[in-house]
Amino acid sequence: MKITAELASVGTILALSAGCAGVQRHSAAVPTAQRAIVISIDGMHAVDLALYVNAHPDSSFAELARRGVTYANARQPLLGDSSPGLLSIVTGGSPYSTGIIYSPTYDRTLSPRGSDCKTRGTVVYIDEKSVYDFTKEDSGGGIDPSKLPRDPDRGCAPVYPHQLQRVNNIFELVKESGGRTAWIDQHLMYSDMLRGPSGKGLDDDLVLEANTFRKTLATASGQDGRRVDALLNQIRGYDSSRKNQVGVPKLFGMGFIAVGVMQKLEGYLDGSANPRPGLAQAIAFVDQQIGRVIAELKAGNLYDTTLIVVTAKHGQSPIEPKQRRIIDRNVIRNAVNNIEPGLLAHASLDSIALIWLKDPAKTNAVAAALGDKMQEAGIYKIYSGEQLRMLIDPKDPRAPDIMVQPMPGTFYADNIDSPATRALLAEHGGMLEEDTNVPLLVSPAGAGGRLIRTPVLTSQIAPTILVALGLDPQALKSVQIEHTTVLPGLKP
Repeated sequence: MKITAELASVGTILALSAGCAGVQRHSAAVPTAQRAIVISIDGMHAVDLALYVNAHPDSSFAELARRGVTYANARQPLLGDSSPGLLSIVTGGSPYSTGIIYSPTYDRTLSPRGSDCKTRGTVVYIDEKSVYDFTKEDSGGGIDPSKLPRDPDRGCAPVYPHQLQRVNNIFELVKESGGRTAWIDQHLMYSDMLRGPSGKGLDDDLVLEANTFRKTLATASGQDGRRVDALLNQIRGYDSSRKNQVGVPKLFGMGFIAVGVMQKLEGYLDGSANPRPGLAQAIAFVDQQIGRVIAELKAGNLYDTTLIVVTAKHGQSPIEPKQRRIIDRNVIRNAVNNIEPGLLAHASLDSIALIWLKDPAKTNAVAAALGDKMQEAGIYKIYSGEQLRMLIDPKDPRAPDIMVQPMPGTFYADNIDSPATRALLAEHGGMLEEDTNVPLLVSPAGAGGRLIRTPVLTSQIAPTILVALGLDPQALKSVQIEHTTVLPGLKP
C-alpha cells in the first residue's frame, strides 16, 4: 500500500502543476511583515517535521508552528532536485517556466566549456563542479568561467547559472523595491541562481563550500553552525562577515546540510520515518539553530514583524531502508547505446533518469528497450512522447527525450561495489513522495497555529512572501505563466 500511495503522488504533482491546487487567489489575506527569512533544510521530509514537533512540543519548530501554519501536503512542483527545488521557492514556478529542469542537465543550444562554439549541445552543471576549487571552503575564489558552458549566440561567452533562468525571482523584486537581500548556502552556484536573470538579486551572499570535509555529523553541523552565525550577523544589521553595518535585510535566508548528510550516512530505522541516532541528532541540531535565530530576532524586537518560512529544496529517498536498491548507471546507458552506438548525449541518473539523445527520432526505440529492462533497471514508469509533454515543454532545448522514474527506494550510481556507494543510504532527484513531499511551515505573527492538509506546492511560497511584504506577486513572470496562487489559510 505504501508504494501505491507514493506512486499516486505523481498524479497529485501533475494536478497541482496544472494549477488545480484549489487555493485562494493572490489577493487573499496574508499577514503583513517587514521582512522574511527563508530556511531550507535540505533533504528533510514533511513527516520528519511532524514527528519532531509531536515529540518535542517545547522545540523551536513547535514554537514556529504554534504561531504559523504547517502544510502537511506540500510538494516540489516536479523533481526533488536542489536547483529546480530552490528556484520553485523563489520564483513561483516549476521547470516549465524557469528553464531549470535538473542538475546536471543538457542544453542543445549551448556549447561545451572551453570550446570555440563550433558545436552545440553540452552538459550544464549547477553545482560545485563549476567553481575554481570545491575542496576549499571559499570555492577557491569563485565560479571558474572556464568551467561554464558557452553561448554561441553571445560571442561564445560563458553562461552563469543566473543567465540560464528565464524568469525573475523574489530577491530581484525586493531589491527593486529598495529592500536589502542576502542568502547563505553550500554551493556558490546556488547563490548565483538567486541573483536572477538581472544578475542583481543579492546584496550579500555567503557560501561555505560543503565538499571541503569528510561527511560526518560533526563536520556538517559545524559548518551549518557557522552559516547561522552569519545569519545572526545579518539580523543584527551587519553583512554576513560582520565587517559592515548595512541594516537588516528585507529578504534573506539560508540552507542547512546536516540533515541531508545524515540521511545519506545513517538514514531511518523503518518506513515510518523513525530516524537513526545520527539523523535524530541532526534534526535536533537544526532545531537548536533555528532557536538561535528566533532568540536573535526577539532580542532585536524583530520577531513579531518577521515572516519565517521553513521548507526544503528537496527530500531524499528511501525512508524505508528495506526498499533501498542501488543499480549501476550503465544499465541505463547501455540500453540507450545498444540501439545505436554513441546515441546517448547525456543521462542524469540518481533517483530519476533524464535521458537526452543525439537523435531524438530514436526516442521510441530507446523507450521500448528500457521497457524490456523494467525489472533489471528497477523502473516504475517511462515517460516519453505525450506523457513527457504533460510535464515538460518539448520545445524547450533542455527538455529530455525520455524520463525514467525508478521504483520507490531505487537509485542509480556509478561504482556500486565501492565502499562509498555501499554506504550511501539515500539520494534525491525523483518525482515520488519521498523526494518531493517536503516540510512547509510558514510562520508570521498571529497566523494561528493551524495544520493544513490541502495539497500545495513550494512554488506558492514566492507569491506569499511578496504579498506579506506588500509587493505585487504578479510581478513574478512564473506567477503570470503558471497562475501560481498564494498559500491558503494564513489568516483566520
